[in-house]
Amino acid sequence: MGRNMTRIDDTFARLKSQGKKAFVSYIMAGDPDVARSLAVMQGLPAAGVDIIELGLPFTDPMADGATIQLAGQRALEGGMTVDKTLQMVREFRAGDVTTPIVLMGYYNPIYSRGVDLFLQQATEAGIDALIIVDLPPEEDDELCIPAQKAGMNFIRLATPTTDAKRLPKVLQNTSGFVYYVSVTGITGAAAAQASDVGPEVARIKQSTDLPVIVGFGINTPEAAAAIASVADGCVVGSAIVKEISTGKPVKDVLAFVAALAKGAHSV
Repeated sequence: MGRNMTRIDDTFARLKSQGKKAFVSYIMAGDPDVARSLAVMQGLPAAGVDIIELGLPFTDPMADGATIQLAGQRALEGGMTVDKTLQMVREFRAGDVTTPIVLMGYYNPIYSRGVDLFLQQATEAGIDALIIVDLPPEEDDELCIPAQKAGMNFIRLATPTTDAKRLPKVLQNTSGFVYYVSVTGITGAAAAQASDVGPEVARIKQSTDLPVIVGFGINTPEAAAAIASVADGCVVGSAIVKEISTGKPVKDVLAFVAALAKGAHSV
């Protein structure tokens, strides 16, 4: 590879040495406001989260389900911006220099800022990787290649419709981990079944050495355990965002996250 180990690589190496699966959680930056989302974010590692996916709010989030769309709207209505998202990462990094942060979003806000400037600011803030859902592998020169050059992982989604012909394209230039979206369509929809996911993960692993993390529709510790048992870990997003949206205390949100993490780590 010839590149430095990233926080994501380090995390998977550590988990492997402990015989543990990865628990990844998603929250929307600035939902419902910076103070609350930062408080949740700062509490995630102690709740058992291995990797944090941080949503960058965008006005037209076509790949997200209703729960995450609403979270993005709340964040934008609360005045959330790219700058405030980067500042939130800096504040998190002031107290945590090990937990990987994956920024997940759409290309438009990055393109508007200018790729080089954005990558410089993002790496300085402490972002480790990008998932940009609306940039296909055909557009790698836009952001993927520059991001890897800047020392960031560029993570891609694979889905049940990613066939044998498409998979090598999806895996090309990718690093960190592969995010397998176990149900076709939008985020937070129907729950994934471990029996369906296992063979799919095995199929992807035939083509890559990268860890395969599975997400979509996981909202109980049991489901987290079931999915983690057939992959290298699992992602929970909508269920956590839903908890945040109820307005319950941060400690209750983190208790919910901790139960999910315990499920994922139990296998």
